Amino acid sequence: MRDLEFPGGVAVLTGAASGIGAALADGLARRGCDLVLVDRDADGLAAVVESIRARHLPREIDTYVVDLADAEATDRVAAEIHRAHPRIRLLVNNAGVALGGRFDQVTLDEFLWVIEINFRAVVRLTHALLPALKAEPGAHLVNVSSLFGLIAPAGQAAYSASKFAVRGFTEALRHELVDDGIGVTSVHPGGIRTRIAARARVGSGVPLAEYEAGRRQFEKLLTIDPATAAEAILNGARRRRGRVLIGWSAKLPDLLARIAPAGYGRVLALGMRPRPARVPAPRPASAESAPPAGSAAPGGSGPAVGVPGEPGVGARSDGEAVAPESGRQA
Repeated sequence: MRDLEFPGGVAVLTGAASGIGAALADGLARRGCDLVLVDRDADGLAAVVESIRARHLPREIDTYVVDLADAEATDRVAAEIHRAHPRIRLLVNNAGVALGGRFDQVTLDEFLWVIEINFRAVVRLTHALLPALKAEPGAHLVNVSSLFGLIAPAGQAAYSASKFAVRGFTEALRHELVDDGIGVTSVHPGGIRTRIAARARVGSGVPLAEYEAGRRQFEKLLTIDPATAAEAILNGARRRRGRVLIGWSAKLPDLLARIAPAGYGRVLALGMRPRPARVPAPRPASAESAPPAGSAAPGGSGPAVGVPGEPGVGARSDGEAVAPESGRQA
């Protein structure tokens, strides 16, 4: 399959008002695409459009404000987009929400809210706009899954269920659409510095202290700039990559899940457990300064040995998430 050509094509993008979505909108505009931007945040969407128009050659930009948790509204907007754009070069399903809490700490309504936005909206939009993709030679579909579409840690039952569903759906479409000449990419971002953790809902049964501790631990991994993630996604789409993993915080857990598919949870639990501070050992005295036999050693010790905080999965020993490799995608 030939590389995806961006200039002059229509790109539809959900979750475009902030984070990776805003960076994707900017990258697509720079590559010469006309844009159809979808988000529930009207003010954020307007700010993205203003920024693009201030810094790029004039592009056609349409915006749609919709809450993807509303199935009827999502179907209505999808139909409007198809009528206005019967040929679409690129569809990027990027919108997503998060919910903190174990399965027994969230209500069924809370769980299904995540499924509706993260998975069912992806299915609805793809189903409605697939004819427009088929009408455009060399079209491409990108569905943004997650690190938690590769592994499923405790406390992420709803989010992981939705993102594993996106992954499976995307892989099936990749095989189904190859004869139509449509490329399909599944994206698995690691620790991207977005506000999804801060904006996440908290399950009704989650103690606030427990949630805050988990959020602080998770946010330590969010070190990759959204613009870096957006470039990795667009370069992967251009090259028709079937899968794009962003950052070592996605690549290492993926490897771990392949090596120990039933046992990686124990490793994750160990990796996220705080390590008690280590008392520095005294510096051994040199032969020249060693005290005479039977005398006390001089007071004090050598400089303290720094003990970094326990890194999460995909983090360096200094707690920084590893940046994506230049020029490489999984």
